[in-house]
Amino acid sequence: MTLEKVKEFALQRKVIWSQHVATRMMERGIERGDVLNCIRFGEMIEDYPTDFPNPSCLIFGYSLGGKVLHVVAGCDENQAFIITAYYPNTQKFCDDLKTRRK
Repeated sequence: MTLEKVKEFALQRKVIWSQHVATRMMERGIERGDVLNCIRFGEMIEDYPTDFPNPSCLIFGYSLGGKVLHVVAGCDENQAFIITAYYPNTQKFCDDLKTRRK
């Protein structure tokens, strides 16, 4: 899986949003446009090639309002899957909000 493939599917709106991620996004005040912006302009900071049922990755980017946002997304041959989205904090990540604390 490559981030470029996830970006391509996001641009084509070939994205699956689970009920779980929709609920979490609502709780966190994150809109679909924020997630798509993060994917479109973001960078992969962690790769999860052995995730089941499809490989996934952690994407660092920004919401439409300019807040740092993390999105976990994966894809198969036909579409992208949004697994979760959240605003990172320095309890779990270093000050750059890209590097996970040990």
